[in-house]
Amino acid sequence: MVKKKRAKRDTYLYSLKDGNRIVYIGQSQNPPEREQEHRSSEKKFTKMDVRPIPMSEKTALKREEEWIESYKSSHGGKPPKYNKD
Repeated sequence: MVKKKRAKRDTYLYSLKDGNRIVYIGQSQNPPEREQEHRSSEKKFTKMDVRPIPMSEKTALKREEEWIESYKSSHGGKPPKYNKD
């Protein structure tokens, strides 16, 4: 029996918020570094919320898309301010 190698779980989902409003949804293997990149950009936000459970990059990409779609379904079809549609 050959064991299948498990994907590395090193990617986190996060959101950028301006007050209580989500302005960006993303995923990163290094959230603190990614936060600094966002702060150096034109994005205006007050905090970054990182979901604490790491997952594979493939799973994180899928969950990011699902989260954005969920956001859009409750915001008239519009994505968060800084996510491109």
